[in-house]
Amino acid sequence: MASETGSELKSWRDILNPIQMDRHHQLGLLGIVGLFVFPVFAPPITTIQLGAALFFATFVMSWDFVSGYTGEISFGHGLFFGIGGYASGMLNLHMGIDPWIAAPLGAVAAAVAGLVIGFPSLRVKGPYFSLITLVTPIILISVFRFFPDLTGGELGLISVGTVDKLSGIGPIPSPGFDPFAGYYLALLVFLLAMGIFVALTRSDAGIVFTAIRSDEVAVAATGKNPAKFKLFAFVVSGLVGGFAGAMYGHSVGGIAVSELLALIISIEVIIAAILGGIGTITGAAIGGIFFYMLRVWLRNLEFTIPIIDTPIGEVYFLLFGLITLGFLFFLPEGIVPRLVSEWRKRTGPQEGEAVADGGDTPGVRAIQAWVAELKEILKGGLR
Repeated sequence: MASETGSELKSWRDILNPIQMDRHHQLGLLGIVGLFVFPVFAPPITTIQLGAALFFATFVMSWDFVSGYTGEISFGHGLFFGIGGYASGMLNLHMGIDPWIAAPLGAVAAAVAGLVIGFPSLRVKGPYFSLITLVTPIILISVFRFFPDLTGGELGLISVGTVDKLSGIGPIPSPGFDPFAGYYLALLVFLLAMGIFVALTRSDAGIVFTAIRSDEVAVAATGKNPAKFKLFAFVVSGLVGGFAGAMYGHSVGGIAVSELLALIISIEVIIAAILGGIGTITGAAIGGIFFYMLRVWLRNLEFTIPIIDTPIGEVYFLLFGLITLGFLFFLPEGIVPRLVSEWRKRTGPQEGEAVADGGDTPGVRAIQAWVAELKEILKGGLR
């Protein structure tokens, strides 16, 4: 009986052990709680700014899910944000569809675009994929400008999900009228995207993604189709990124090329992911928030540079670029991986503790060893 009781207790420990949080999970939970209580102590303008930063961080995570994990660098990820936002906005303005319905439909449109563009482009190698993703948004911008009656042309779609000017009430909360509701909408989209991406990157598919980044040929030799996995990542990224773009457009009440489709947006997304830690969803999220808020802080800083007698606000983008360049030089691995590494040096690793998602987890190490062993077997068979 005692042995049965002992084995029963052991089995319950095994069941509960995955629920016990390591230090990274504790910090993550603490960060999420901090995001929930932030508006209570922050001024409304800061709440609005952080809400916009959460949308931007969602874009960064969607890029990192494809490029950070599979190694296929996309230079035009704004395509998904733009298609999701414009499709949702046009459904709302021209067909009268409620924004809460139009936004998911916009996300589906972005996912379909990911399927149509990704199917042929993900079969090319090296820089050719990056060039295709770079050119596609430029073509789309030209198309949107060619049909101003539908897309609004240069001005974009104005009064999407119109808010009543007197009451400030609209279908989707607007941060301009209600900073709290607008912020929590952005936080909901952010957490939903993070949950989807973390779940997928920690699944078996995530292990295959990381293995593809390490050695695509070896993964193909195991019988798995790397193009199929990359296409799946591309479509999911488009779905989530398109939904974020649609919700952002409806919450601010307008969708413009300069906010979603411009090349600078796609470049900023890449820089933010690298700053946070490419190939780690949590790193991309933190990098996106840090990148956006640093730019806002510099732009609003009331200080005059003594030597040139120029307010920082007038040259903030130059300073922002220099600071970003410094981070890229001195923290090439990203902020989150460096913090995790330094913390482990001081406190020591916990048993079973992983680095950030998508990093050096036991599953990733196992498949890398398996791939290396398979390569040796293949070499032996060829002799």
